[in-house]
Amino acid sequence: MTITDNRLTIQSAMRATFPQVEERVARFYQMQEYHLGWRDQTLAPAASDPGKLIRPQLVLLACQAAGGDPAMAMPLAAGIQLLHDFTLIHDDIEDDSATRRGRPTLWSLWGLAQGINAGDGMFVIAHLAIHRLSAMGVPAECTLNVLRRFDETILRVCEGQFLDISFEGNLNITPDDYLAMIERKTAVLIAGACELGALVAGAPANAVAALATFGLSMGLAFQIEDDILGIWGAPEVTGKPRAADLYRRKVSLPVVHALACAAERDELARLYRAGDPDDAAVERCLAILDSADARAYCAQAAQAHHRAAFAALAQLTPPADSPAAAAVTHLHALATSLIGRNT
Repeated sequence: MTITDNRLTIQSAMRATFPQVEERVARFYQMQEYHLGWRDQTLAPAASDPGKLIRPQLVLLACQAAGGDPAMAMPLAAGIQLLHDFTLIHDDIEDDSATRRGRPTLWSLWGLAQGINAGDGMFVIAHLAIHRLSAMGVPAECTLNVLRRFDETILRVCEGQFLDISFEGNLNITPDDYLAMIERKTAVLIAGACELGALVAGAPANAVAALATFGLSMGLAFQIEDDILGIWGAPEVTGKPRAADLYRRKVSLPVVHALACAAERDELARLYRAGDPDDAAVERCLAILDSADARAYCAQAAQAHHRAAFAALAQLTPPADSPAAAAVTHLHALATSLIGRNT
């Protein structure tokens, strides 16, 4: 099993969930397909790179690692990706973002009302994808349990978005506040992908819990690494300007840490409140972050979550040379690839 091999299959499963509809409502679904990269701005069919599709890949790998057949979990993989894309539609609206992945956002093209409605539609389609588990032979009781945990995961993601919006402009949040937010907004869905994949496999409770912990820890580490890259990532590697998050006055974990403990925290807060910073202000922010050892603090936090992810994964002991063992190896390699990554 490789990420590249499964991307088209995952996208096919996503497409299969969309209903056949009459012409008068076709545009409603075509706008969603635009967001997914399947159509261009004229709503004509288009091809685009779907990305790594990490979350649905985790569903399939977790199912296999827990001893199941990943093909049975394909509707769940489609539903997890559709859910993620639904959150991005609403994220773009809530953040007033005009572009995503180098293209105009859905709402910026067709208006706020249509954007909200299209997002709501994709939310429902994500659920319909999971209902297709029964057609794959997943027992009804298991499917219902997956749907319940799916909805509980969505609620946690919404909590994370609530916290994220609530924290805007607040320079008094603590590192614990910030970690509570990214756990819900980012890590919970990654944990859910792993947990639900194991549930489809019919895994025992301890294996389900281990994979959920693996996903949560990996999700936290991923976001913290992303925060590091947002400030110290090399532009030629990340494709973003140097210190991009500081120019955007983004309150990410390095900044939260410095605001909590740097001797110059009042100056950092003043710089953040002063409006869009110039180069000199950004250099001063970088110096304050360095004085607080913010990069090292975040790197250590990411490493701690990586260790927790590996410890959870080590609880799975499938037979050697089995498909489950191969999936565990792949999950370990995936988590390893995130440590100290450049992009």
